[in-house]
Amino acid sequence: MDPEKDKPDVGDPKAGDPTAESKIVDLEVAKPKVGDAKVVESEVVESKIVAPKIVESKNVESKSRYSALPGPRMNERRFAQVSRRELLKVMPVLALGAFAIPSFQDSLLKKGLGFSDWASARLFRRGHMATTFADGELTPFEKFPINGYDVEDPGVIFENWTLTVSGEVKKPGDYKLEQIQGLPRVRQNTRHVCVEGWDVIGRFGGARLSDFLNLIGADTSARFLTVTCADDYYESLDMATALHPQTLLCYEMYDQPLTRKHGAPLRLNIPTKVGYKQAKYLTDMKVTNVLEKVGYWEDQGYSEFYGL
Repeated sequence: MDPEKDKPDVGDPKAGDPTAESKIVDLEVAKPKVGDAKVVESEVVESKIVAPKIVESKNVESKSRYSALPGPRMNERRFAQVSRRELLKVMPVLALGAFAIPSFQDSLLKKGLGFSDWASARLFRRGHMATTFADGELTPFEKFPINGYDVEDPGVIFENWTLTVSGEVKKPGDYKLEQIQGLPRVRQNTRHVCVEGWDVIGRFGGARLSDFLNLIGADTSARFLTVTCADDYYESLDMATALHPQTLLCYEMYDQPLTRKHGAPLRLNIPTKVGYKQAKYLTDMKVTNVLEKVGYWEDQGYSEFYGL
């Protein structure tokens, strides 16, 4: 017997123990011999069974991940929307918190009023008329409130009264009531609104302030008109309001001469403005580009423009 034939063949699965045979089979499957059709067929079957499962698993994971998390652009857009929404929600809280700090209160109020006046002045239209009312809607004269600054009657002596005009005008000087009454008279039923919270509908008569400014040769390109009063009250108007066709130098109420308690002999009637702008007991008027003082209440923190 040939000694070489007694040694088991390493490539022979029948040689040696069963375990070795199993290992060899596994090895043959894992590393097929070139040209072994059966082994190649086994690999193809294994590939068909295993590989698709792995690919499917990756696809599912990928779809799940991308459906839960949108792309970068969508994320940025949603984040911006949420950020704006949340900011709007907390703004009132932040504002209230700022107002709670005493050192910020005056500054915030002043800036808020300044912005409001700036916006109101730019929205104001000289051709836009305040609402007028029928005679049947008037508040009875005896129920029209009397609201004074200091005293109800500063004791003006009518016979000696004049309106002193100065500033950017061609005809400065003292003007008597008769000269003002000589201008075209306008009567209007308009609402009077008080900053204290009440309002009434009254009937007012007088000359358009614009007509009087024309009479005195006022420079209407100037920015302001100021008035002072017999009771030391003072007020100012922007020129656009002064030229509004419903702004009156008022000397009548309810078709009767203005009474002392309502501001005789002459007061302002401005239905486009709040009540404290409508000064009584006028004594002086100035056309100017510079305001040394704005108004009695404005200089204490009230709105400068306060249009209605």
